[in-house]
Amino acid sequence: MSLSTPTSPARGSFPVGPDEGLFPISVVTELTGVGAHTLRGYERAGLLRPRRTDGGMRRYSSNDLAVVRRAAALSGEGINLAGIRRILALESEVASLRAELDALRARMARRSHRRS
Repeated sequence: MSLSTPTSPARGSFPVGPDEGLFPISVVTELTGVGAHTLRGYERAGLLRPRRTDGGMRRYSSNDLAVVRRAAALSGEGINLAGIRRILALESEVASLRAELDALRARMARRSHRRS
């Protein structure tokens, strides 16, 4: 089984989607080099929303890890949490707009190809 291929939790398989909360805070600190206190601060600032187990333990997803790494890089450049939050929001918006533009270009190319 490939870890990059999502599996259905309904079949009893281990969930591996990019939004699945897999990693406990201790593993995230090891993988990112960001301390637990900072991770909780990122959560309070609204940068992260880790999933919670029934017992209330935080579980971070692969997407959360990417946000932590990006936030840490921006923080290292001297940007405060409000600035980081705004930059991440703008980067997300740009990514969405690029995807929309790519889809429109593909649709136009298909139409143009049909007319030829």
